[in-house]
Amino acid sequence: MSGEKEQTLFAILEELNQQESLRLSPLATLSRNAVRRHPEERLGHRQSFAQDADRILHSRAFTRYIDKTQVFSLVDNDHITHRVLHVQMVSRIARTIGRFLGLNEDLIEAISLGHDIGHPPFGHEGEHILSKLCRLNGLDSFQHNIQSVQFLDRFEKKGRGWNLTLQVLDGILCHDGEVHNPKLAPRRGKSFRDFDLEIEGKAREPMIPLVPMSLEGCVVRLSDTIAYIGRDIEDAIELELVSRNEIPDECGERLGMSNGTIVYTLVTDLVAYSSHVREAENSEDRDRDYIGFSPEVAAAMLELKKFNYERIYRNPAFKPDYDKIHICYARLFEHYLEQLEKDSAGSDVGQSIIDSMTEEYLHNQTPVAMVRDYIAGMTDDFFLRQAKTIGCDVPERTCLPN
Repeated sequence: MSGEKEQTLFAILEELNQQESLRLSPLATLSRNAVRRHPEERLGHRQSFAQDADRILHSRAFTRYIDKTQVFSLVDNDHITHRVLHVQMVSRIARTIGRFLGLNEDLIEAISLGHDIGHPPFGHEGEHILSKLCRLNGLDSFQHNIQSVQFLDRFEKKGRGWNLTLQVLDGILCHDGEVHNPKLAPRRGKSFRDFDLEIEGKAREPMIPLVPMSLEGCVVRLSDTIAYIGRDIEDAIELELVSRNEIPDECGERLGMSNGTIVYTLVTDLVAYSSHVREAENSEDRDRDYIGFSPEVAAAMLELKKFNYERIYRNPAFKPDYDKIHICYARLFEHYLEQLEKDSAGSDVGQSIIDSMTEEYLHNQTPVAMVRDYIAGMTDDFFLRQAKTIGCDVPERTCLPN
């Protein structure tokens, strides 16, 4: 690129940064305040959080979203949600909220796109299985939010990572949509040192609550729940596993009976109840530095979440052949560990891991950690193919209404 063109692009970048200062809430995270762990010699003309969204979108881990379970595994039906659709829904919902509250949509998009990249095959059930195997082999429990950071920060690009900004990585780490938080205030002022300590603490004690450092991270966290709570019901109805009239009356009356209505109600309530964010006088206005739902809607959302856990997530009828999945996980973990420890320079999986990693990664990671990363990165289909290769009795996909 010629010097004149480059100069023009950087002038536009400066103008975009100035516009953010004028149009966004004083409580928003400005792109010019993005922080990276490693300074980059080549400065791009894109704003930092937009650049992070592009890096995540072009990562190998993002590509594998296409065949990652959201809730329902081993089902042949083209109309149920997979992980790749869920993250796009989170992004769309969160950006809508962010626009109405005057927050940074690029930061919101980057966190949304990356928040579930660490999920292993077969969704939360796979996460529970892999976590048990990790503990049995001397590692901390497996948590997909920590693994998302691991992939993007230390595994991608042959172990070099994407050098994402602190604000994006923090939002990914702290995105836990499983926890019921009707109101969230950011924990501002974190450094990479604080971030690393939070990862260490969360790895040792999974129940330690984490809070994002930005309102944008808080928006993604609440949008995660908005995106799945009604959609999971629609998927269960599509598969004829629940019926619409089973939705609790108080939830239907307050939130709606369809996913579209539920999303609209929750987004509208969150924006209206958090409109004070736009009215903040300065970046230190802590009285307005939070977002949340109204008490009535928050209570109905909690009841609907309880319904989902009872009728969907914890219902044994929705976990076909998971006994076989447990066995496949255990055998694959043992097989890969044996291969790495026996012949790290030439075995099938050993070679595939080693060829794709830098010396730094290989030096800093134990064989058990390498196996964890390798399995966590698999798609559902690749997992089943690998399990079948070593002689596992793999489950078949079930044909349900389509």
